[in-house]
Amino acid sequence: MYRIAVLVSGGGTNLQAVIDAIEGGSLKNVEIALVASTSHKAYALERAKKHGLDSAVFAKKDFESAEARETALLRLLLDKQVQLVVLCGCLMVLGEQILRDFENRIINIHPALLPDFGGKGYYGIAVHEAVLAAGVAKTGASVHFVDGGIDTGKVILQKEVAVLPGDTPETLQKRVMEEAEWQILPQAIGMFAERSL
Repeated sequence: MYRIAVLVSGGGTNLQAVIDAIEGGSLKNVEIALVASTSHKAYALERAKKHGLDSAVFAKKDFESAEARETALLRLLLDKQVQLVVLCGCLMVLGEQILRDFENRIINIHPALLPDFGGKGYYGIAVHEAVLAAGVAKTGASVHFVDGGIDTGKVILQKEVAVLPGDTPETLQKRVMEEAEWQILPQAIGMFAERSL
């Protein structure tokens, strides 16, 4: 079994998409070894509990320093024998230690077609607000490697989604999740598990 850790900060809709793909059989030979949250209040923790998954919280306030927090997370990733780290709306910036130990084994899902609408400040609903303000005809989602920058790692998969007349940031966000994010994230994880990347 290919062991992954999913890092979250909020609702965990992409975590749910991965769980559904595993339980539904479309994502084979993959198990979620750990769900790690940056918040004690993240609904993603409830999703993990419901599906019997091990979880842990790495809230900033619980640690003396960023280094202590990262060391604790890294130790748990290694203890759980994690092979791939998957960021799903995780607002924690990973430090050099984790980036080095898991080089080319950390991926992130981003709700736009990178390099467009990526970088500092482009997360959550803000991405979709920016897309609509720019007046572009299409958007989508990207799965990319995580490196030392923000949304700067090499893109693995992308899927386009049309921007429709009358879209609001909320309707666009929902459609990007349903038509792109929830499809390409399990697909990318499968590529790692199958060693086809």
